[in-house]
Amino acid sequence: MSWISELTLPQVHHSHLITGGFVVVSGIAAYSTYKLVTLKSHHQREAQKENVYETAKLLNEYLLFHFGSPEEVLQFDFGPKDALENFPKRCAEECLAHALDGADIPSRALDIGCATGRSSFELARRYREVVGIDFSHSFVAACEQLKVAGTIDYNRQDEGDLTTQLKAVVDPTIDRTRTRFQQGDACNLPLDLGQFGCVLAANLICRLPTSFDFLNRLKSLVAPGGVLVITSPYTWLAEFTPKSTWLGGYKDKDGKEVKGFQTLQNSLGGSFDLVTHKDMPFLIRETARKNQWTVAHCTVWRRKKE
Repeated sequence: MSWISELTLPQVHHSHLITGGFVVVSGIAAYSTYKLVTLKSHHQREAQKENVYETAKLLNEYLLFHFGSPEEVLQFDFGPKDALENFPKRCAEECLAHALDGADIPSRALDIGCATGRSSFELARRYREVVGIDFSHSFVAACEQLKVAGTIDYNRQDEGDLTTQLKAVVDPTIDRTRTRFQQGDACNLPLDLGQFGCVLAANLICRLPTSFDFLNRLKSLVAPGGVLVITSPYTWLAEFTPKSTWLGGYKDKDGKEVKGFQTLQNSLGGSFDLVTHKDMPFLIRETARKNQWTVAHCTVWRRKKE
């Protein structure tokens, strides 16, 4: 029996909407950084949607995505092999590749939308303190279990009710005591978090109901000289984000196309310098024969000196 099957999943009030990432049930690739955010009044009609991010099914899928080997994820010799390189690990590596040393840059990292924690643990290779935040109670519970024990058993769905038990393992060379995890809302982060030398927001912004609230908070979270890494496939959907708050994917009043990357540049440009950007493919396994291939856009930013 896996650890997950014994976990009592929390009941979340129906006044919350699942956001932040890619919902499997909607046909879009799922990823680690899923959030639940308080519904605005015009979203009350969504209140009866099942909270899939507190289910064992989604928890299993994210543990596989974060800790599964390429062979465990894809059973075929053919397919998009470059997408099988562990995406959460690659996100952390982007952060580490662009991190700077300095007495005025805190050795602290923030992983917003940490899901089952792979990026957070990888960031602990460099940073003395890593804070992982996710709205999903079950994801945070899994992170805590991984921090304490270093492993979790979980089930990979193969076909129908047929599953294979696998084990998620944190690299034993990582100092897990450097990490801490907490439940939280990306659009309403605690005011006492302090500043960080690194902030990672992987596949988050296109599932937040008020992305600008999150973007506006980043100036206070990233210390001058610190690094900010944002990844997103810019999959704007009205069921998660009101069109009035989309960062891209629409035409403005003059008929000009507005895209997410453009809005990020306009929103962050006053406080951050764009260091580089690149495409990052990843693969989400649903079953042995159904997989979702997605390409996220990774942007790396440096907080300007004040």
